[in-house]
Amino acid sequence: MITISTYIHFAKEQRELARRTDLANFLISHGEKVKKSGSEYEWLDGSQKVTIRGHLWYHQYEQKGGDAIDFVSRFYNKDYAEAVEMLLNNGGGQIITSPLIEKSHKSFELPPSNDRMSRVFSYLLLTRGIDKDVLFEFVRNRMIYESADFHNAVFVGYDSSGKPRHAHKRGTVTSNSYKGNVAGSQPEYSFHWHGTSDKLFLFEAPIDMLSYISMHKDNWKNHSYAASCSVSDRVLFQCLKDNPDIKNVFLCFDNDEAGQTANKRISEKLNSMNIQNEILVPTHKDWNEDILKNERTEEICRQVL
Repeated sequence: MITISTYIHFAKEQRELARRTDLANFLISHGEKVKKSGSEYEWLDGSQKVTIRGHLWYHQYEQKGGDAIDFVSRFYNKDYAEAVEMLLNNGGGQIITSPLIEKSHKSFELPPSNDRMSRVFSYLLLTRGIDKDVLFEFVRNRMIYESADFHNAVFVGYDSSGKPRHAHKRGTVTSNSYKGNVAGSQPEYSFHWHGTSDKLFLFEAPIDMLSYISMHKDNWKNHSYAASCSVSDRVLFQCLKDNPDIKNVFLCFDNDEAGQTANKRISEKLNSMNIQNEILVPTHKDWNEDILKNERTEEICRQVL
């Protein structure tokens, strides 16, 4: 049986109106939950985060994005005409459009540093179980410090010339799970360590990276490590570019759907480039949970006494 789809003609103005539909309002009108995050919104595709800004969206785990028409086509399983029609009708509600958005290029600046690091030391050593020798090595290299404003732990990423290009902030109060990148950060230079061996280990977050190193301290400085501060692969390929001696990549994202989806995506890309790679999966949800549940409690307490 052949199904003949009905051709629907939309004027240029109608197509543009649909394309510029404000996605946060569209989702709310369809009973979806969105979360305000700075100047953007977050919406969950299952357990995977989608960032929304006006009529634009970006799937953090699939590394894909587009406008409102692309969104409805992708997440509501509509063809182009059906997506335009759905956006124009919008469930019978009024269409709220977004102004045209141009990418802003904010200059990158590191947050001012505090004159002490007591909160960061307490948080990373006691609460997170990071090995003190590992932590102090990163502090000595000006890669971790405490911010003066909110006493966040700041994880700094440098380019090959030693210029800071990226900073990831993590709240140090247990009740505050704040985390985010400083405006203007370049993801290809997120928190990383250059070693001299042919091995590189890629993680989602700086604390996971530090946790893994703490559990595998032997000759750790010889290897390379990177934390994407997301599930992007941009820092990985920048590290490969800066260090051509790297021949083996270990993908160490979280043990959840989003992390393993990213591991698979990046592994397939590396395979297509004939780059040797292996997926390492933490026993629990992530490497920090592993370090805290791996009977290291007494050792963690001893190292700070």
